[in-house]
Amino acid sequence: MDIKESDRVKELKHKSRRLSIKGGIFSSMKESFGGNYLSPFAIAINSSNSLVAMLNSIQGLLGPLSQLYGSKLIEKTSRKKVVIRSVFFESLIWLPLMAIAFLFYKEIITGFLPLFLLIFFSIYIILANVSHPAWFSWMGDIVDEKYRGRWFSKRNLFIETFSLIFAVSSAFFLDYFKKTENVMIGFIILFLLAFLSRLTCWRIFRKQYNPKIKISKKDYFSFGEFLKKAPSTNFGKFAIFRALLNFSMAIYSSVLAIFLLRNLQLNYLHYIIIIFSATVFSLIVTEIWGKITDKYGNYFVLVITTIFIPIIPLIWILSPSLAYLILIPGIIRGVFWTGFNLATVNFIYDNVRNQKRGLAVSYFNMLSGIGIFLGATTSAILIKYLHIGKIEPVSAIFIFSSLLSMLVVFFGITQIREIKKKKKMSGIKDFETFVVKQAKPTLLEEAHEIISVKKYFNKP
Repeated sequence: MDIKESDRVKELKHKSRRLSIKGGIFSSMKESFGGNYLSPFAIAINSSNSLVAMLNSIQGLLGPLSQLYGSKLIEKTSRKKVVIRSVFFESLIWLPLMAIAFLFYKEIITGFLPLFLLIFFSIYIILANVSHPAWFSWMGDIVDEKYRGRWFSKRNLFIETFSLIFAVSSAFFLDYFKKTENVMIGFIILFLLAFLSRLTCWRIFRKQYNPKIKISKKDYFSFGEFLKKAPSTNFGKFAIFRALLNFSMAIYSSVLAIFLLRNLQLNYLHYIIIIFSATVFSLIVTEIWGKITDKYGNYFVLVITTIFIPIIPLIWILSPSLAYLILIPGIIRGVFWTGFNLATVNFIYDNVRNQKRGLAVSYFNMLSGIGIFLGATTSAILIKYLHIGKIEPVSAIFIFSSLLSMLVVFFGITQIREIKKKKKMSGIKDFETFVVKQAKPTLLEEAHEIISVKKYFNKP
């Protein structure tokens, strides 16, 4: 590649990274107006507790299966085509969801609507996931390895900032319609906004540069081969660990909406503030975690974060106080899940060659999805049949989920290792000094970037 061609590709990648941030913001709109309200919507149309839990189990199973299919598509079709087609059809699925809300509002075939929701939700999950391997592989070729941690943390910063703004706004909006006894009209409008947001993402993806990639037959390996080698490879061990952690955490997360909306009788505004309180604290630490992963490595971050993640189910049930539910679970979820998820993405990029990334991430997510499916299914069974004295079934489920997660972390985290040479921490003071040193300029940088976000919307 000559110098002019190299400079042209460099500029195209730069423009694509900016477009990716823009697309991520509109994707956060879709989630804030639609995705985050699917469980509350299921509750609003009188779905059973078991069906609400099943939404998570279906997501855990159909999502990875769709990604498995999507990983094969990129062998024959360009990654860009896979993404734009699936995103377009995904946007259309919000239209029948709007129709379900309208039928419930008009009291038409209300007894069948929870089943219809389950069907269209399943189609939505398939369409939302089939493009992920292509997108993951695509982004890996657009973002340079040397600053991948910092760039993804910056992208997450923008997305989470707007997610918070959109989520709180939508909660105020939906609560207003609930007070006027027209909550279904509120859902219809929110789902319409989700449809328009995802359609905008489709338009943005069409403008992004797609580097060419050659995937040969030798780069293919079956899911069976992956499972066979998983216990002996670093990436495979991590995939198994993540699947088991997803299983243990899905047991509680599948009934979290039931706990907050039915057990505690919270309104939509309080519900969404509690759920998104983690985002506030995530904004504070996201770029700090990015710099930590770049300096000390992904494994170091995985160890630190998994010390705290298993206690999350327990802290939900310690107090029904609104202030407590906003602050304590929010801080722990926001700080430690942010670091864990960022390290997970970078860990996959570091351990898998670019030709195999689409396939590898689909298998990774397949295992993770099986974990979510089994965890959510276990939760759906437990909430129906579990009765332990005076302890409510939901509280018992939270306790069981926490204890199981502790066992998974204790036995799983020691099985994986860092493959890249990173600076070793000489002591806890070294780490504290680094964090304190980075925190102040990082927070100032984040504030400036959020304020100047307009530049990311300028035509690149």
